[in-house]
Amino acid sequence: MEVTVTLFETLKKHQPEHGKVRLEAGARVTDLLSSLGMSEDDVGILVVNRKDAGFHQLLENGDAVTIIPPMGGG
Repeated sequence: MEVTVTLFETLKKHQPEHGKVRLEAGARVTDLLSSLGMSEDDVGILVVNRKDAGFHQLLENGDAVTIIPPMGGG
């Protein structure tokens, strides 16, 4: 299956070519992160198909995943 990935800020260095990642059927968000060389600690906001998502959410062919790093503030 193939999912579209959009990464922001410091995570852009992990952006896949053409914004697409191929995964095995039954893959979860954690599998996607692993394939991108990222960990859960790299994620501040996680969205799948414009809805809040969790790390163990199952992905489906054609899903759009957006990942934003944690934000600092003061």
